[in-house]
Amino acid sequence: MSGFRRKVEIEGVETETADYDTEKEDLGGDESRPSDGIVTEDQDPFAGGKVRRKASMARVFKGDYVDVRSKPYLMKLLDRQGDRGVLFADKVLKFTGSGKMKRQILLITDRAIYIIDPETYALKRRITLAAIERLCLSQLSDNFVAVIVPTEYDLLLASTRKTEIVTILVESMKSTSNYELEVNLSNSFEYHAASDLVKEIHFEEVEGGTKTRIVNK
Repeated sequence: MSGFRRKVEIEGVETETADYDTEKEDLGGDESRPSDGIVTEDQDPFAGGKVRRKASMARVFKGDYVDVRSKPYLMKLLDRQGDRGVLFADKVLKFTGSGKMKRQILLITDRAIYIIDPETYALKRRITLAAIERLCLSQLSDNFVAVIVPTEYDLLLASTRKTEIVTILVESMKSTSNYELEVNLSNSFEYHAASDLVKEIHFEEVEGGTKTRIVNK
């Protein structure tokens, strides 16, 4: 399947990459990639409010796309945190406070979200699920998801498996704490790129895909 080309325009900050294709494999894999998972997506976590690709709607959820159990350094990292049950693991793009995009491993357990450097395997951030207030996404066909963490600062990611990420977070929080995680859909929203830095992201449907613009507030 050919991907859409999406342009990210960042105003007021420096960025290493202004244009990128969020369908490339290193951003979460090919949507048609076969999976040996047995859990399928039988519900729409966006309640019909988000434009989605046919491949996304028919995808089988695998969960672990980096084979965590075969990587002792990842298992040791989780063990140090008293955490072992992996619900999701994949490489994603994480946006830094300055607007740069860095490829990281996103790992989700039933207790926390982990951001791990794929080259040094260093733990860059751990967010307990209880600290998450809501998730923000656009109403269009794109790969962005923002995890809103009021007690710290927020997390903006791009992944072709955003639907799986959202579904896992919603279902995990509901099963462990009986909390219904809020999923907000809007073509513009604010997020804290750092504790003292607020940015606004705008989405616009254009020919061939979605135009995304991130600006400082």
